[in-house]
Amino acid sequence: MSFHFRTFLVGLIAIPLHCYGAGTVLDEVVVTATKGETLLGNTAASIGIIDESVLRRVHHTHINEVLQRVPGVWISRGNGQEHLTAIRSPVLTGAGSCGAFVMAQDGISLRSPGFCNVNELFEATTELASRIEVVRGPDSSIYGSNAMHGVINILTPEPVAGHRVVEMESGPNDYYRARLALSSDALRLDVSGTTDGGYKDESGFDQQKMLLKYRAVTGEREITTTFSYTNLNQETAGFIQGHDSYKDSGQKRDNPNPEAYRDARSFRLVSEIDQQLGNGSLVLKPYLRHVEMKFLQHYLPGQAIEENGHDSVGVSVLWNPDSWWQAGIDLEYTNAFLKETQPGPTQGGAFLMATIPQGKHYDYDVNASLAGLFFSASKSLNDVLRLTGSIRYQYTEYDYDNRMIDGRTRADGTACGFGGCRFSRPADREDSFNNWSPRVGLIYSWSDAHQVFASLSQGFRAPQATELYRLQNSQNVADIDPVEMDSLELGFRGSTEKVSYNIALFSMNKDNFIFRDTSRQNVDNGKTEHHGIELDMKMDLHEAVTASVAFTWAEHQYDNNPALSATPLKGNTIDTAPETLGSMSIKWQVTPRQTHELEWVRIGKYYEDPENRNEYEGHDLLHLRGSLSMNNSARIFYKVMNITDEDYAERADFSFGSDRYFVGTPRSVYLGLTLTL
Repeated sequence: MSFHFRTFLVGLIAIPLHCYGAGTVLDEVVVTATKGETLLGNTAASIGIIDESVLRRVHHTHINEVLQRVPGVWISRGNGQEHLTAIRSPVLTGAGSCGAFVMAQDGISLRSPGFCNVNELFEATTELASRIEVVRGPDSSIYGSNAMHGVINILTPEPVAGHRVVEMESGPNDYYRARLALSSDALRLDVSGTTDGGYKDESGFDQQKMLLKYRAVTGEREITTTFSYTNLNQETAGFIQGHDSYKDSGQKRDNPNPEAYRDARSFRLVSEIDQQLGNGSLVLKPYLRHVEMKFLQHYLPGQAIEENGHDSVGVSVLWNPDSWWQAGIDLEYTNAFLKETQPGPTQGGAFLMATIPQGKHYDYDVNASLAGLFFSASKSLNDVLRLTGSIRYQYTEYDYDNRMIDGRTRADGTACGFGGCRFSRPADREDSFNNWSPRVGLIYSWSDAHQVFASLSQGFRAPQATELYRLQNSQNVADIDPVEMDSLELGFRGSTEKVSYNIALFSMNKDNFIFRDTSRQNVDNGKTEHHGIELDMKMDLHEAVTASVAFTWAEHQYDNNPALSATPLKGNTIDTAPETLGSMSIKWQVTPRQTHELEWVRIGKYYEDPENRNEYEGHDLLHLRGSLSMNNSARIFYKVMNITDEDYAERADFSFGSDRYFVGTPRSVYLGLTLTL
């Protein structure tokens, strides 16, 4: 199917905006942009919101199904629950790519900032969430390291007296999911369990998630304590290879890596203490975090097993002495480890067999300390102008302990052929990084319901531990500095009686991006630029019909010639960076008890390699969802995904001389039942 997005965009913007409504999008309360409750109209930022009604309507089986409703965001699905992330960016890959984003739950990062994982959103309890907020663009002046391209914040539900819900769902390939919610006015339990036999041969996963929340109010103090737990046991299917192989019915279900797996477990304990202080408040969030993961690196020669994890203790403090400014402190200490062990000999040519040995490759611990101090303000200058600003200083320190022999030998100290082993282990060392991150914004309200805003901000991320200490070839020390990005944004937002809109234009320049060069060295001399426009619009087409649109047009290009390739790259489009991303949904409230929704999702064409020689054609998908309440306590719901049975790839790239794909699933039907007890 074909569609001219620019014509579509012009048509939407041309919708008349002349009838002001009583309630406006500017009055929406958000909590992610400043770490505290504030009106959207008081922030000079682009914030996408997925509320509980959307989460319950979508019933996502993977987080990409719901976040594609936020412009500028693409959660590129791998196999099972795996994913890669793009927020005003290409889909970023590599050891530290996940360091470009903050993934948080109730404002606390899912992982310690120096120890991210590209798949870490499967450690969030998104299936149980009440709301998801996405800040697009840098927010390092509030969150510090990693909040460079954006922040995804999963908000958990509050205790509600008498809330008791049981939900069951089934789908193709032996997919089953159950969810339970039990709540009083002070204590709430949410649990979900999922099993999926997998579309691909010898694939699938089992996943369990739990939330336990307790709230106590005494006088002017409110204490909310949340314990969350996640567990994933996955049989992972690998890429299939060959040009357009995702269209070949004989290959679609093939799994070239039936031996691959991923096991991951996490828990977090967060206590939020909110103390009223006169006209202001003091909020303390002490927390504990534990994550662990073990998986087969089926995509690398030798197929070594990686084990990683960390334990963290921290506290986040937010002081609001007045309605227009706040200050905060973040402190965290983390003990982390990483091991890589290859159980069998390497298969392949003489060079690979000689340089990638059987046995242990890495075994190290890192103790990390983080301290951040920030200040933010939002002040009216007159009836129509508001000035916002924030600034943060952050200090990050790593204390690295190599538990193996230093250098690029085998684990027993013997030398590899061809000049040495691929894996290089630095000697024990300490590294520290200091960063300032400012942001300033101006908001002009040209009516009670419409605004224009502009912001200038800088984002940063400190190097990830794997970029510093998981070295290769002859590199003994990774002499790399933090990545920085400057961002300029212009936004328009508002609402009428029937339409609400958010339009953002952005221009960002990233300096010092970290990558592994053609000599397998971790270096930091990359430069890229990112420019685009985003549209987020909701329309009442009829008293029973509403439409929602999320659209992105963007360019992501290399701004110098990083040694990712033997050919010059400046001016090339970065791989896995579609110019167009979009979704549109039309919801029909047939009766108060019956709802149906048709959704269209667009992923534009993109290059699979930095040289721009190989291209994926993009795809369009249609999904249908609906529900029927049989009475006040029983509701049935359905989903038909990929109605037209489109052949498509969830992700395409070019590696080892061939196109390779994660195959999208064919038409799939899901049925579920929700019981309110």
